[in-house]
Amino acid sequence: MIELRPFDSLGAANHGWLDAHHHFSFADYHDPARTNWGRLRVWNDDTIAAKSGFPPHPHRDMEIITYVRTGAITHRDSMGNTGRTGAGDVQVMSAGTGVQHSEFNLEDEDTTLFQIWIIPDRRGEQPGWGARPFPKGDRNGRFVTLASGMAGDEDALPINAEARVLGATVKAGDTVTYQTAPGRHAYLVPATGRIRVGDVEANARDGVAITGLDAISVTALEDAELVLVDAA
Repeated sequence: MIELRPFDSLGAANHGWLDAHHHFSFADYHDPARTNWGRLRVWNDDTIAAKSGFPPHPHRDMEIITYVRTGAITHRDSMGNTGRTGAGDVQVMSAGTGVQHSEFNLEDEDTTLFQIWIIPDRRGEQPGWGARPFPKGDRNGRFVTLASGMAGDEDALPINAEARVLGATVKAGDTVTYQTAPGRHAYLVPATGRIRVGDVEANARDGVAITGLDAISVTALEDAELVLVDAA
């Protein structure tokens, strides 16, 4: 099954400093048909105005992955971590037994990002945070694992879930393929560009929900930047 979820069908809330679009039910947006996709619980498409952001707030028992599309986000948490994550790079926070954090756009321009929440395999794990650069050139024409809790993915940022977050950049006319399994839940969003998956075409920031396949082949109809989650 390949289901297109157009950007203009997503839940949305514009708070002035934050323009948020929700692929799944979140905050005041609730759609019983879009509460999760397997263990993928949240995919928010956020634009955060310059010199603004989220003040300290708590989380627990959730794997939170932030993929920065443009600009940068600065993270601080109750574990003593501080870090700035720039465009194309990734940070992860395992909330575990509980953590407070803030995320601010300290830049002079808007920051755009995807924030992805995945339900962990086990509750009550030790909380943690990490970030690292993922140069776009290294994932040109192929999927690169950015965050993972699956065996063999030691080069990725670790999460406490049987899931992967992957990224790829694809030139117009080229195809990339990711091997999965029919029982998995994949969710694909082109950060930029227009793509085709099977008979389904998707524009930038549309969601594509996929299950029941052994492999996912994505053809770029325009130069595209892809983010893919493969979850149980």
